[in-house]
Amino acid sequence: MNTLPLAIAPSLLAADFAALGKEIAAAERGGADLLHVDVMDGHFVPNLSMGPPVVQAVHRVATVPLDVHLMIANPDQHIEAFVKAGAARITVHVEVLPHLHRTLQYIRSLGAQSGVALNPSTPVGAIEEVLDEVDQVLVMSVNPGFGGQTFIPRSESKIRALRALLDAAGSRAPVSVDGGVDHGNAARLVAAGAAILVAGSSIFGGGEPERATRELRAAAMQGLAGRAPAAGL
Repeated sequence: MNTLPLAIAPSLLAADFAALGKEIAAAERGGADLLHVDVMDGHFVPNLSMGPPVVQAVHRVATVPLDVHLMIANPDQHIEAFVKAGAARITVHVEVLPHLHRTLQYIRSLGAQSGVALNPSTPVGAIEEVLDEVDQVLVMSVNPGFGGQTFIPRSESKIRALRALLDAAGSRAPVSVDGGVDHGNAARLVAAGAAILVAGSSIFGGGEPERATRELRAAAMQGLAGRAPAAGL
């Protein structure tokens, strides 16, 4: 597992799809550590996005790992296709999986890292029984389905509680945060225990993803001094 204390993961949902290769290259020049790929099915969330063919195309041009976030109602049916398309990590939602433990083991059996996501209304205790099978926990700091939403303030304390839960279980799995992440809150989120910052609009919305990625990292780095030593990536 990556041992960096902080990772920036630009969310491609906010990128210009007509120039996706250029957007990816610019974000990577700015220091992106991962690329976050949101997959939506119009059922679990009220929107549609990309499927395995787009992930495969992104994988061909990307030089950093792909963190694929499945916001779909039946993830078990599609996990293998996304791993074959190039996903290095697959994140699924606890809210749609009655057999979450089995799904996380399945992801790992395919050679990918496993992640589990929590919606804003889902308590951190919902994943307490699967911590041994998790390589990442994603805190949704907006209600999933659309980019450009406002950060939910309660998410900061949720990140802190989740990091404490993981540490108590002896887990080094990083906490990722997705939704409304920007230069104004990045340091606080990192200080709370977030190790992966997923950012869409704040990186791609201004038309200069290379600069925006660098600036987000610089802002986030200020939070490292306030982070507990156990909150690694």
